[in-house]
Amino acid sequence: MATVTSSSAAQRQDPRRWWALAALVASMLVLGFDMTILNVALPTMAGQLDASTGEQQWMADAYVVVFAALMLPAGLLGDRFGRRRMLITGLGIFLVGSLIGTLVDSVELVVVARAVMGMGGALVMPLALAVLPALFAPGERTKAIGIVSAASALGAPLGPIVGGWLLDHFWWGSIFLINVPMVAIGITACVFLLPETTDPSSPKVDVASTALTAAGLGALIYAIIEAPVRGWGDPLILSMFGGALALIAALVLRERNMPRPMLDMSLLRNRGFLLNTLAATLVMFVLSGLMFVLPQYLQAVLGHDAFGTGVRMLPMMGGLLVAAKCAEPVVRRFGPRSVISCGLVVLAFAAILGSRTTIESGYGFTALWLTIAGLGFGFAVVPAMDSALGALPVERAGSGTGLLMTVRQVGSAIGIALLGSLLSSVYVDRLDTARIPDAAADAAGESVVAAHAVAERLGVSKLADSADEAYIDGMVTVLLVSGIAALVTALLVAALLPKATPAPPDAADMARRATDARQ
Repeated sequence: MATVTSSSAAQRQDPRRWWALAALVASMLVLGFDMTILNVALPTMAGQLDASTGEQQWMADAYVVVFAALMLPAGLLGDRFGRRRMLITGLGIFLVGSLIGTLVDSVELVVVARAVMGMGGALVMPLALAVLPALFAPGERTKAIGIVSAASALGAPLGPIVGGWLLDHFWWGSIFLINVPMVAIGITACVFLLPETTDPSSPKVDVASTALTAAGLGALIYAIIEAPVRGWGDPLILSMFGGALALIAALVLRERNMPRPMLDMSLLRNRGFLLNTLAATLVMFVLSGLMFVLPQYLQAVLGHDAFGTGVRMLPMMGGLLVAAKCAEPVVRRFGPRSVISCGLVVLAFAAILGSRTTIESGYGFTALWLTIAGLGFGFAVVPAMDSALGALPVERAGSGTGLLMTVRQVGSAIGIALLGSLLSSVYVDRLDTARIPDAAADAAGESVVAAHAVAERLGVSKLADSADEAYIDGMVTVLLVSGIAALVTALLVAALLPKATPAPPDAADMARRATDARQ
């Protein structure tokens, strides 16, 4: 297909455009539920692959770290070499990663598969929105962007359900296999239905900045995940922290001196953008951490199967979707500063309430604070993202979107790493392994799932009870830290966010502005 400009393509009402939109919806749906489908599978995979808590963190974080590091250059690659071409390439890479995940049988190869999928996802996410102006005129574009965005959002609650059902009926590799037919359909539809578009005037991809981002994030995440095992004072851990700091500092200095930076740090001088980005990132930090610790509590401690675990995580997703839908009118009435602050306070209350969980607490109590947490998430993150972009001039909305999405993904990766490491430290410290062999004790300290397997093999029921109590102690600590972080952020937003922040337009229109700015 010929390369066309966005403005001319938008005027051409191709009758195939809705079929093409369906292909993009399928692609975004896969990305959406792949963000959460692994979480419900981690307890099963930990048992079958003998994965420690740190290794589980790597399986979850490999996708997010690569995704965050490559999303900005991926968007620029699409601008330079063709959005349709790079979107198809991203889907192909994601397909390869899914096939690897289906076939492997070791933790290391699962991490590799997740990293490859992160590479593909980094291409698909920004370009799926960027191709819409080539398909739809402005009158239809808002609706199309809303549909694509909804598909991505819908994937998050579907992930635990789909993953749980697959694990109850098939092997754990099926959570990767489910991607294959959907991605294959997306590739086929993109080949035959999408026109090609480019923007030669966009900034060039900076290989050095991309390498600094990936290396800095990788070193930071490695240090956080491995510190509970090696010790926070271990020379390797300290050198990794130092290296991460140096690499990220070099990235900031390089980008500040670039005439057309790939990562526009000057946007952070805008106080409204900075504080709203901080709030959205904190929410993703907490959400990712909770999605990591909850499935093991529901499966290993409360004894639910994988599908039951997915269903029991729905109250949080339900609360989030309800709040996201209701956020716009509430923001129009009270202003973004009040709504974001209150959302963060609600989130803090839910986390602190959850920190009251004991070994006797049933699922009813968990469902209560999960629902409240979902409401807090929704009322904080949606206005924060809209207000962050609304604080910028329209001509900078494209670069602002890239920076905001990148920082959010970094928050997700650090949330899994930091909160997961905190959980692991408390769990190992509280686990009672005094009366079992050293080898068994080491295995039980890897994860609560491993402790249950050791207890069953040795016939020591007290070990399983101790593991449950130790895991709850770790989860309680994670929730308490999350609640305090949310409360501090709420106070910062309430005190420092400019009072005159304009009410944001609706989310779909904001996405349209961001996409148009990239064109």
